[in-house]
Amino acid sequence: CSQSRKNTRMVENAYFATGCFWGAQRRFWQLAGVGDTAVGYMGGGQLNPTYEQVCTGVTGHAETVRVSYDRDQISYDRLLEEFWTMHDPTTLNSQGNDVGSQYRSAIFTTAPEQLATALASREFYQAAI
Repeated sequence: CSQSRKNTRMVENAYFATGCFWGAQRRFWQLAGVGDTAVGYMGGGQLNPTYEQVCTGVTGHAETVRVSYDRDQISYDRLLEEFWTMHDPTTLNSQGNDVGSQYRSAIFTTAPEQLATALASREFYQAAI
């Protein structure tokens, strides 16, 4: 009797807005344990907005990076550490030369545990300022 082994990798997704998504995507994909990244828009009220629509500021979307990661190789805490240190979350609707509501800072969580961890990390980094 033979048994097959199930793939036990714990792949999860995390979503971060840090200004322009191209630079953030590059930083996240270089981390060991991150398997895939993708960019898009989140946080707005319009389905499938175009780049031009998002740039007007009326859709409410932020440029966002989806980070697919293996929990056995990298923690959500480590991703949050990268989020807080790769940009200035205290600037409203801008990062460097990029200005507009689509460049705001945000964390979009997918589970209650992510929300609790993200809120705790925010408190930690706010206390350090």
